[in-house]
Amino acid sequence: MEGSLIQLNDLPDEILLIILKKLDNIEVLYSFIGVNKQLDQLVHGSIFTKCLTMGRRSTDSYYRLNGSVFERFCSQILPKIHHKVEWLNLESSTMKDILLCTSYPNLYGLGLYNINKEYAFRIFT
Repeated sequence: MEGSLIQLNDLPDEILLIILKKLDNIEVLYSFIGVNKQLDQLVHGSIFTKCLTMGRRSTDSYYRLNGSVFERFCSQILPKIHHKVEWLNLESSTMKDILLCTSYPNLYGLGLYNINKEYAFRIFT
């Protein structure tokens, strides 16, 4: 295939989905929303929007998304996909911003990380 210039958008949807499923949903949404019509249709599907973990997990801790990624999610991405989100895993320091940036009419589950007892008691009473 010398001289071949195959690009990502030359691949059929089935192959793209296989590739994208190997990535984290947050990475897929951040990297491919708005790239082109084909990728927009794929990443807006429930495979990538149904359950979101809004942070990074390491072996013993959970960290919030970095500033520019977090800001783009709150200002652009979550408002576009809010009606498809059914579950959110959140780090406690970002919970307020994420929950207030848009409504989530189909949200039925919430996972909270790095939350202390006092804070949990205060927000849930």
